[in-house]
Amino acid sequence: MPRARTELAELVAFRSVADPAQFPRSECEGAARWVADALRADGFQEVDVFVTPDGTESVYGTLPGPPDAPTVLLYAHYDVQPPLDEDAWHTPPFALTERDGRWYGRGAADCKGGIVMHLLALRALRSETGGLPVTVKFIAEGSEEQGTGGLQRYAEAHPELLSADTIVIGDSGNFRAGLPTVTASLRGMAGLRVTVETLEGNLHSGQFGGAAPDALAALMRMLDSLRDADGGTVIDGVEPCQRWDGMEYPEEDFRRDARVLDGVALTGGGSVADRIWAQPSVTVLGIDCPPVVGATPSVHARARASVSLRVPPGADAENMTRLLIAHLQSHAPWGARVSVERTGEGRPFSADTTSPAYQAMADALSAAYDGQEMQIAGQGGSIPLCDTLATLYPRAEILLIGLSEPAAQIHAVNESVSPEELERLSVAEALFLREYAERA
Repeated sequence: MPRARTELAELVAFRSVADPAQFPRSECEGAARWVADALRADGFQEVDVFVTPDGTESVYGTLPGPPDAPTVLLYAHYDVQPPLDEDAWHTPPFALTERDGRWYGRGAADCKGGIVMHLLALRALRSETGGLPVTVKFIAEGSEEQGTGGLQRYAEAHPELLSADTIVIGDSGNFRAGLPTVTASLRGMAGLRVTVETLEGNLHSGQFGGAAPDALAALMRMLDSLRDADGGTVIDGVEPCQRWDGMEYPEEDFRRDARVLDGVALTGGGSVADRIWAQPSVTVLGIDCPPVVGATPSVHARARASVSLRVPPGADAENMTRLLIAHLQSHAPWGARVSVERTGEGRPFSADTTSPAYQAMADALSAAYDGQEMQIAGQGGSIPLCDTLATLYPRAEILLIGLSEPAAQIHAVNESVSPEELERLSVAEALFLREYAERA
Protein backbone atom coordinates (compact mmCIF):
# COMPACT_ATOMS: atom_id res chain seq x y z
CA MET A 1 0.00 0.00 0.00
CA PRO A 2 2.78 2.56 0.61
CA ARG A 3 4.06 1.87 -2.89
CA ALA A 4 0.52 2.14 -4.24
CA ARG A 5 0.10 5.56 -2.64
CA THR A 6 3.37 6.78 -4.16
CA GLU A 7 2.39 5.50 -7.59
CA LEU A 8 -1.09 6.99 -7.42
CA ALA A 9 0.41 10.35 -6.43
CA GLU A 10 2.73 10.22 -9.45
CA LEU A 11 -0.14 9.35 -11.78
CA VAL A 12 -2.56 11.93 -10.34
CA ALA A 13 0.08 14.63 -10.91
CA PHE A 14 -0.48 14.42 -14.67
CA ARG A 15 -3.22 16.86 -15.73
CA SER A 16 -4.42 14.25 -18.20
CA VAL A 17 -7.67 15.79 -19.42
CA ALA A 18 -8.11 14.48 -22.98
CA ASP A 19 -9.13 17.87 -24.35
CA PRO A 20 -6.30 19.91 -25.89
CA ALA A 21 -8.45 23.02 -25.61
CA GLN A 22 -8.08 22.81 -21.82
CA PHE A 23 -4.75 21.10 -21.13
CA PRO A 24 -1.66 20.34 -23.25
CA ARG A 25 -1.59 16.98 -25.01
CA SER A 26 1.75 16.36 -23.30
CA GLU A 27 -0.05 15.75 -19.99
CA CYS A 28 -1.93 12.74 -21.41
CA GLU A 29 1.19 11.56 -23.19
CA GLY A 30 3.10 11.70 -19.92
CA ALA A 31 0.43 9.67 -18.12
CA ALA A 32 0.48 7.06 -20.90
CA ARG A 33 4.27 6.76 -20.62
CA TRP A 34 3.95 6.37 -16.85
CA VAL A 35 1.52 3.46 -17.27
CA ALA A 36 3.78 1.83 -19.85
CA ASP A 37 6.79 2.14 -17.56
CA ALA A 38 4.81 0.68 -14.65
CA LEU A 39 3.80 -2.32 -16.76
CA ARG A 40 7.40 -2.93 -17.84
CA ALA A 41 8.60 -2.68 -14.24
CA ASP A 42 6.10 -5.40 -13.29
CA GLY A 43 7.34 -7.73 -16.01
CA PHE A 44 4.68 -7.16 -18.66
CA GLN A 45 5.56 -8.16 -22.20
CA GLU A 46 4.57 -6.63 -25.54
CA VAL A 47 4.07 -3.26 -23.84
CA ASP A 48 2.89 -0.76 -26.42
CA VAL A 49 1.64 2.82 -26.43
CA PHE A 50 -0.49 3.21 -29.53
CA VAL A 51 -2.50 6.04 -31.05
CA THR A 52 -6.23 5.44 -31.51
CA PRO A 53 -8.38 7.02 -34.27
CA ASP A 54 -9.37 9.98 -32.08
CA GLY A 55 -5.71 10.95 -31.68
CA THR A 56 -5.35 9.81 -28.06
CA GLU A 57 -3.05 7.10 -26.72
CA SER A 58 -3.87 3.76 -25.10
CA VAL A 59 -1.41 1.48 -23.31
CA TYR A 60 -1.28 -2.30 -23.70
CA GLY A 61 0.72 -5.14 -22.18
CA THR A 62 0.51 -8.88 -21.45
CA LEU A 63 1.58 -11.28 -18.71
CA PRO A 64 1.53 -14.89 -19.92
CA GLY A 65 0.07 -17.61 -17.72
CA PRO A 66 0.32 -21.39 -17.95
CA PRO A 67 -0.36 -23.09 -21.29
CA ASP A 68 -4.08 -23.38 -22.02
CA ALA A 69 -4.91 -21.01 -19.12
CA PRO A 70 -7.86 -18.66 -19.66
CA THR A 71 -7.17 -15.05 -20.61
CA VAL A 72 -8.38 -12.15 -18.48
CA LEU A 73 -8.38 -8.57 -19.77
CA LEU A 74 -7.98 -5.84 -17.13
CA TYR A 75 -9.22 -2.37 -18.13
CA ALA A 76 -8.94 1.12 -16.66
CA HIS A 77 -8.39 4.63 -18.05
CA TYR A 78 -5.84 7.29 -17.20
CA ASP A 79 -7.65 10.32 -18.65
CA VAL A 80 -9.71 12.38 -16.20
CA GLN A 81 -12.42 14.98 -16.04
CA PRO A 82 -11.40 18.66 -15.82
CA PRO A 83 -10.93 19.84 -12.22
CA LEU A 84 -13.76 22.41 -12.58
CA ASP A 85 -13.31 25.25 -10.07
CA GLU A 86 -9.82 24.67 -8.69
CA ASP A 87 -10.46 27.26 -5.97
CA ALA A 88 -13.28 25.04 -4.64
CA TRP A 89 -10.86 22.19 -3.97
CA HIS A 90 -9.66 21.98 -0.37
CA THR A 91 -6.30 20.75 -1.68
CA PRO A 92 -4.70 21.03 -5.16
CA PRO A 93 -6.60 18.72 -7.56
CA PHE A 94 -3.46 17.28 -9.15
CA ALA A 95 -1.55 16.66 -5.91
CA LEU A 96 -2.65 13.51 -4.07
CA THR A 97 -3.34 14.63 -0.50
CA GLU A 98 -4.38 12.57 2.52
CA ARG A 99 -7.13 14.03 4.68
CA ASP A 100 -9.50 12.34 7.15
CA GLY A 101 -8.45 8.88 6.04
CA ARG A 102 -9.01 9.46 2.28
CA TRP A 103 -6.67 10.34 -0.59
CA TYR A 104 -7.83 13.41 -2.54
CA GLY A 105 -7.00 14.24 -6.15
CA ARG A 106 -8.54 14.29 -9.61
CA GLY A 107 -8.60 10.73 -10.93
CA ALA A 108 -7.83 9.16 -7.53
CA ALA A 109 -10.98 7.04 -7.91
CA ASP A 110 -11.94 7.61 -11.55
CA CYS A 111 -9.93 5.95 -12.84
CA LYS A 112 -6.22 6.22 -12.11
CA GLY A 113 -6.96 4.39 -8.90
CA GLY A 114 -8.32 1.57 -11.07
CA ILE A 115 -4.93 1.23 -12.78
CA VAL A 116 -3.21 0.97 -9.40
CA MET A 117 -5.87 -1.49 -8.20
CA HIS A 118 -5.06 -3.85 -11.08
CA LEU A 119 -1.31 -3.58 -10.43
CA LEU A 120 -1.79 -4.26 -6.71
CA ALA A 121 -3.91 -7.33 -7.40
CA LEU A 122 -1.32 -8.82 -9.75
CA ARG A 123 1.51 -8.13 -7.30
CA ALA A 124 -0.40 -9.74 -4.46
CA LEU A 125 -1.12 -12.86 -6.48
CA ARG A 126 2.41 -13.20 -7.82
CA SER A 127 3.97 -12.66 -4.41
CA GLU A 128 1.91 -15.54 -3.06
CA THR A 129 2.30 -18.03 -5.92
CA GLY A 130 5.33 -16.79 -7.85
CA GLY A 131 3.28 -16.56 -11.03
CA LEU A 132 -0.18 -16.13 -12.45
CA PRO A 133 -2.82 -18.83 -12.97
CA VAL A 134 -4.25 -16.95 -15.98
CA THR A 135 -2.89 -15.01 -18.92
CA VAL A 136 -3.43 -11.30 -18.30
CA LYS A 137 -3.94 -8.57 -20.86
CA PHE A 138 -3.87 -4.98 -19.59
CA ILE A 139 -5.38 -2.00 -21.40
CA ALA A 140 -5.40 1.61 -20.19
CA GLU A 141 -7.49 4.01 -22.27
CA GLY A 142 -6.74 7.69 -22.83
CA SER A 143 -10.10 9.19 -23.86
CA GLU A 144 -12.87 7.45 -21.90
CA GLU A 145 -14.04 10.67 -20.24
CA GLN A 146 -14.34 12.46 -23.59
CA GLY A 147 -16.50 9.73 -25.13
CA THR A 148 -14.78 10.10 -28.49
CA GLY A 149 -14.54 6.34 -29.04
CA GLY A 150 -10.90 6.05 -30.08
CA LEU A 151 -10.22 2.73 -28.35
CA GLN A 152 -13.58 1.38 -29.50
CA ARG A 153 -12.74 1.98 -33.15
CA TYR A 154 -9.20 0.67 -32.70
CA ALA A 155 -10.51 -2.55 -31.12
CA GLU A 156 -12.98 -3.00 -33.98
CA ALA A 157 -10.12 -2.72 -36.47
CA HIS A 158 -7.81 -4.99 -34.39
CA PRO A 159 -10.20 -7.47 -32.74
CA GLU A 160 -7.45 -9.88 -31.71
CA LEU A 161 -5.83 -7.28 -29.42
CA LEU A 162 -8.37 -7.32 -26.57
CA SER A 163 -9.86 -10.78 -27.04
CA ALA A 164 -10.26 -12.57 -23.69
CA ASP A 165 -12.34 -15.15 -21.88
CA THR A 166 -13.20 -12.71 -19.13
CA ILE A 167 -12.91 -8.93 -18.91
CA VAL A 168 -12.65 -6.99 -15.63
CA ILE A 169 -13.53 -3.32 -16.03
CA GLY A 170 -12.05 -1.40 -13.11
CA ASP A 171 -14.17 1.70 -13.64
CA SER A 172 -17.30 1.41 -11.54
CA GLY A 173 -17.67 1.17 -7.76
CA ASN A 174 -19.36 -0.24 -4.70
CA PHE A 175 -22.91 0.90 -3.94
CA ARG A 176 -21.28 2.47 -0.91
CA ALA A 177 -17.91 2.09 0.77
CA GLY A 178 -17.61 -1.26 2.49
CA LEU A 179 -20.45 -2.94 0.57
CA PRO A 180 -19.02 -5.24 -2.16
CA THR A 181 -20.83 -4.55 -5.42
CA VAL A 182 -20.64 -5.43 -9.09
CA THR A 183 -22.26 -3.22 -11.70
CA ALA A 184 -24.57 -5.16 -14.01
CA SER A 185 -25.80 -2.40 -16.32
CA LEU A 186 -24.66 0.90 -17.78
CA ARG A 187 -26.56 3.57 -19.61
CA GLY A 188 -25.30 4.55 -23.04
CA MET A 189 -24.58 8.16 -23.89
CA ALA A 190 -24.56 10.79 -26.57
CA GLY A 191 -23.04 14.24 -26.48
CA LEU A 192 -24.50 17.11 -28.53
CA ARG A 193 -23.45 20.71 -29.12
CA VAL A 194 -26.50 22.79 -30.02
CA THR A 195 -26.13 26.19 -31.68
CA VAL A 196 -28.98 28.68 -32.13
CA GLU A 197 -28.77 31.77 -34.38
CA THR A 198 -31.39 34.49 -34.85
CA LEU A 199 -29.60 37.73 -35.86
CA GLU A 200 -26.57 38.82 -37.85
CA GLY A 201 -25.15 40.40 -34.70
CA ASN A 202 -26.03 41.48 -31.17
CA LEU A 203 -28.40 44.44 -30.80
CA HIS A 204 -29.06 47.11 -28.16
CA SER A 205 -31.73 45.65 -25.88
CA GLY A 206 -33.39 49.02 -25.39
CA GLN A 207 -33.53 49.95 -29.05
CA PHE A 208 -34.47 46.50 -30.41
CA GLY A 209 -35.57 44.39 -27.42
CA GLY A 210 -39.18 43.23 -27.51
CA ALA A 211 -39.26 42.55 -31.24
CA ALA A 212 -35.80 41.23 -32.12
CA PRO A 213 -35.60 37.43 -31.60
CA ASP A 214 -33.11 36.65 -28.84
CA ALA A 215 -31.03 33.51 -29.55
CA LEU A 216 -30.33 32.93 -25.86
CA ALA A 217 -34.04 33.10 -25.02
CA ALA A 218 -34.76 30.68 -27.87
CA LEU A 219 -32.16 28.24 -26.57
CA MET A 220 -33.59 28.42 -23.05
CA ARG A 221 -37.06 27.56 -24.32
CA MET A 222 -35.67 24.62 -26.30
CA LEU A 223 -33.80 23.26 -23.29
CA ASP A 224 -36.77 23.77 -20.99
CA SER A 225 -38.91 21.63 -23.32
CA LEU A 226 -36.77 18.63 -22.28
CA ARG A 227 -38.31 18.64 -18.78
CA ASP A 228 -41.86 18.02 -17.60
CA ALA A 229 -43.43 19.73 -14.59
CA ASP A 230 -41.79 17.21 -12.21
CA GLY A 231 -38.39 17.67 -13.80
CA GLY A 232 -38.48 14.34 -15.59
CA THR A 233 -36.83 13.99 -18.99
CA VAL A 234 -39.08 14.51 -22.02
CA ILE A 235 -38.02 13.59 -25.56
CA ASP A 236 -40.71 13.50 -28.22
CA GLY A 237 -41.20 9.88 -29.32
CA VAL A 238 -39.51 8.35 -26.23
CA GLU A 239 -41.50 6.65 -23.48
CA PRO A 240 -39.51 6.65 -20.19
CA CYS A 241 -41.47 3.80 -18.65
CA GLN A 242 -38.74 1.25 -17.92
CA ARG A 243 -38.29 -0.11 -14.41
CA TRP A 244 -35.19 -1.34 -12.59
CA ASP A 245 -35.43 -4.95 -11.45
CA GLY A 246 -32.81 -5.32 -8.71
CA MET A 247 -31.51 -3.71 -5.55
CA GLU A 248 -33.20 -0.45 -4.65
CA TYR A 249 -31.67 2.93 -3.87
CA PRO A 250 -33.58 4.42 -0.90
CA GLU A 251 -34.50 8.04 -1.50
CA GLU A 252 -33.00 9.22 1.79
CA ASP A 253 -29.68 7.56 0.86
CA PHE A 254 -29.73 9.13 -2.58
CA ARG A 255 -30.46 12.59 -1.17
CA ARG A 256 -27.48 12.24 1.14
CA ASP A 257 -25.17 10.85 -1.57
CA ALA A 258 -26.22 13.53 -4.07
CA ARG A 259 -26.06 16.26 -1.40
CA VAL A 260 -29.54 17.56 -2.27
CA LEU A 261 -30.40 20.72 -0.34
CA ASP A 262 -33.15 20.56 2.29
CA GLY A 263 -36.55 21.33 0.82
CA VAL A 264 -35.50 20.67 -2.78
CA ALA A 265 -37.42 17.82 -4.46
CA LEU A 266 -35.91 15.07 -6.59
CA THR A 267 -36.83 15.12 -10.26
CA GLY A 268 -38.63 12.57 -12.40
CA GLY A 269 -40.98 9.70 -11.57
CA GLY A 270 -40.66 6.12 -10.37
CA SER A 271 -38.12 4.85 -7.88
CA VAL A 272 -34.67 6.41 -7.64
CA ALA A 273 -33.21 3.23 -9.19
CA ASP A 274 -35.68 3.53 -12.09
CA ARG A 275 -34.65 7.10 -12.76
CA ILE A 276 -30.86 6.70 -12.68
CA TRP A 277 -30.36 3.12 -13.92
CA ALA A 278 -33.29 2.29 -16.23
CA GLN A 279 -34.62 5.50 -17.76
CA PRO A 280 -33.16 8.07 -20.17
CA SER A 281 -32.01 11.43 -18.89
CA VAL A 282 -30.85 14.66 -20.50
CA THR A 283 -28.48 17.06 -18.76
CA VAL A 284 -27.42 20.51 -19.93
CA LEU A 285 -23.68 20.52 -19.28
CA GLY A 286 -22.96 24.10 -20.23
CA ILE A 287 -24.21 27.18 -22.05
CA ASP A 288 -22.15 29.72 -23.96
CA CYS A 289 -23.48 33.15 -23.02
CA PRO A 290 -21.99 36.26 -21.46
CA PRO A 291 -21.28 36.03 -17.71
CA VAL A 292 -23.18 38.38 -15.42
CA VAL A 293 -20.07 40.41 -14.66
CA GLY A 294 -19.29 42.40 -17.79
CA ALA A 295 -22.57 41.67 -19.57
CA THR A 296 -23.90 44.38 -21.88
CA PRO A 297 -27.56 45.29 -22.48
CA SER A 298 -27.84 43.25 -25.67
CA VAL A 299 -30.23 41.00 -27.55
CA HIS A 300 -28.10 37.98 -28.40
CA ALA A 301 -27.59 36.84 -31.96
CA ARG A 302 -26.12 33.44 -31.13
CA ALA A 303 -26.13 30.98 -28.23
CA ARG A 304 -24.76 27.49 -27.75
CA ALA A 305 -25.22 24.62 -25.28
CA SER A 306 -23.57 21.28 -24.56
CA VAL A 307 -26.19 18.59 -23.93
CA SER A 308 -25.66 15.05 -22.61
CA LEU A 309 -28.09 12.19 -23.19
CA ARG A 310 -28.00 8.98 -21.12
CA VAL A 311 -29.60 5.95 -22.78
CA PRO A 312 -30.91 3.05 -20.64
CA PRO A 313 -30.05 -0.61 -21.31
CA GLY A 314 -32.32 -2.16 -23.90
CA ALA A 315 -32.82 1.11 -25.79
CA ASP A 316 -31.34 1.98 -29.19
CA ALA A 317 -28.83 4.77 -28.55
CA GLU A 318 -28.68 5.88 -32.18
CA ASN A 319 -32.46 6.12 -32.52
CA MET A 320 -32.82 7.98 -29.21
CA THR A 321 -30.12 10.43 -30.25
CA ARG A 322 -31.94 11.13 -33.51
CA LEU A 323 -35.17 11.69 -31.58
CA LEU A 324 -33.41 14.13 -29.24
CA ILE A 325 -32.00 16.11 -32.16
CA ALA A 326 -35.43 16.20 -33.82
CA HIS A 327 -37.01 17.32 -30.53
CA LEU A 328 -34.61 20.22 -30.13
CA GLN A 329 -35.08 21.34 -33.73
CA SER A 330 -38.87 21.13 -33.56
CA HIS A 331 -39.02 23.13 -30.32
CA ALA A 332 -36.97 26.06 -31.63
CA PRO A 333 -39.23 29.14 -31.46
CA TRP A 334 -39.58 31.98 -33.95
CA GLY A 335 -37.97 30.07 -36.80
CA ALA A 336 -34.57 30.27 -35.11
CA ARG A 337 -31.81 28.50 -37.00
CA VAL A 338 -30.55 25.41 -35.18
CA SER A 339 -27.48 23.29 -35.89
CA VAL A 340 -26.47 20.23 -33.88
CA GLU A 341 -23.02 18.66 -33.71
CA ARG A 342 -22.46 15.21 -32.22
CA THR A 343 -19.51 15.21 -29.81
CA GLY A 344 -19.55 11.66 -28.43
CA GLU A 345 -21.59 8.48 -28.26
CA GLY A 346 -21.73 5.04 -26.69
CA ARG A 347 -24.24 2.22 -26.47
CA PRO A 348 -25.74 0.92 -23.20
CA PHE A 349 -24.57 -2.34 -21.63
CA SER A 350 -26.01 -5.11 -19.47
CA ALA A 351 -24.23 -8.20 -18.12
CA ASP A 352 -25.18 -11.82 -17.50
CA THR A 353 -24.64 -12.09 -13.74
CA THR A 354 -25.31 -15.86 -13.70
CA SER A 355 -22.05 -16.69 -15.50
CA PRO A 356 -19.23 -18.67 -13.81
CA ALA A 357 -17.00 -15.59 -13.60
CA TYR A 358 -19.62 -13.78 -11.53
CA GLN A 359 -19.77 -16.71 -9.13
CA ALA A 360 -15.98 -16.56 -8.74
CA MET A 361 -16.19 -12.79 -8.16
CA ALA A 362 -18.94 -13.27 -5.57
CA ASP A 363 -16.70 -15.62 -3.60
CA ALA A 364 -13.71 -13.31 -3.94
CA LEU A 365 -15.58 -10.20 -2.82
CA SER A 366 -17.11 -12.05 0.12
CA ALA A 367 -13.65 -13.15 1.26
CA ALA A 368 -12.22 -9.63 0.90
CA TYR A 369 -15.17 -8.01 2.67
CA ASP A 370 -15.41 -10.21 5.76
CA GLY A 371 -18.12 -12.54 4.48
CA GLN A 372 -20.52 -9.92 3.10
CA GLU A 373 -22.62 -11.02 0.15
CA MET A 374 -21.89 -9.43 -3.23
CA GLN A 375 -24.53 -6.92 -4.33
CA ILE A 376 -25.62 -6.27 -7.92
CA ALA A 377 -26.38 -2.68 -8.92
CA GLY A 378 -26.80 -0.56 -12.01
CA GLN A 379 -24.94 2.59 -12.91
CA GLY A 380 -26.36 5.65 -14.58
CA GLY A 381 -23.06 6.53 -16.20
CA SER A 382 -21.53 5.16 -19.37
CA ILE A 383 -18.45 3.18 -20.36
CA PRO A 384 -18.90 3.00 -24.15
CA LEU A 385 -16.15 0.39 -24.57
CA CYS A 386 -18.21 -2.22 -22.68
CA ASP A 387 -20.78 -2.70 -25.42
CA THR A 388 -18.02 -2.77 -28.03
CA LEU A 389 -16.26 -5.56 -26.13
CA ALA A 390 -19.53 -7.46 -25.69
CA THR A 391 -20.17 -7.23 -29.43
CA LEU A 392 -16.63 -8.22 -30.45
CA TYR A 393 -16.37 -11.07 -27.95
CA PRO A 394 -19.90 -12.37 -27.33
CA ARG A 395 -18.64 -15.35 -25.31
CA ALA A 396 -16.53 -13.24 -22.96
CA GLU A 397 -17.78 -12.59 -19.44
CA ILE A 398 -17.60 -8.89 -18.50
CA LEU A 399 -17.47 -7.77 -14.86
CA LEU A 400 -17.43 -4.21 -13.54
CA ILE A 401 -15.86 -3.30 -10.20
CA GLY A 402 -13.99 -0.24 -9.01
CA LEU A 403 -13.36 2.56 -6.56
CA SER A 404 -16.09 5.09 -7.44
CA GLU A 405 -18.39 4.73 -4.43
CA PRO A 406 -20.58 7.76 -3.57
CA ALA A 407 -18.14 9.38 -1.14
CA ALA A 408 -15.53 9.50 -3.91
CA GLN A 409 -17.39 12.40 -5.59
CA ILE A 410 -16.06 11.54 -9.03
CA HIS A 411 -16.43 14.27 -11.70
CA ALA A 412 -16.91 16.82 -8.89
CA VAL A 413 -14.48 18.95 -6.91
CA ASN A 414 -12.64 17.20 -4.07
CA GLU A 415 -12.66 13.76 -5.68
CA SER A 416 -11.10 11.15 -3.40
CA VAL A 417 -10.49 7.45 -2.93
CA SER A 418 -10.71 5.30 0.18
CA PRO A 419 -7.39 3.49 0.74
CA GLU A 420 -9.33 0.70 2.46
CA GLU A 421 -11.49 0.24 -0.64
CA LEU A 422 -8.37 0.18 -2.80
CA GLU A 423 -6.81 -2.50 -0.61
CA ARG A 424 -9.94 -4.67 -0.31
CA LEU A 425 -10.77 -4.53 -4.01
CA SER A 426 -7.19 -5.34 -4.96
CA VAL A 427 -7.33 -8.39 -2.70
CA ALA A 428 -10.72 -9.32 -4.18
CA GLU A 429 -9.37 -9.09 -7.73
CA ALA A 430 -6.36 -11.27 -6.81
CA LEU A 431 -8.65 -13.85 -5.24
CA PHE A 432 -10.94 -13.68 -8.26
CA LEU A 433 -8.12 -14.46 -10.69
CA ARG A 434 -7.18 -17.49 -8.60
CA GLU A 435 -10.79 -18.67 -8.20
CA TYR A 436 -11.58 -18.11 -11.88
CA ALA A 437 -8.55 -20.12 -13.00
CA GLU A 438 -9.62 -23.03 -10.81
CA ARG A 439 -13.16 -23.02 -12.23
CA ALA A 440 -12.25 -22.46 -15.88
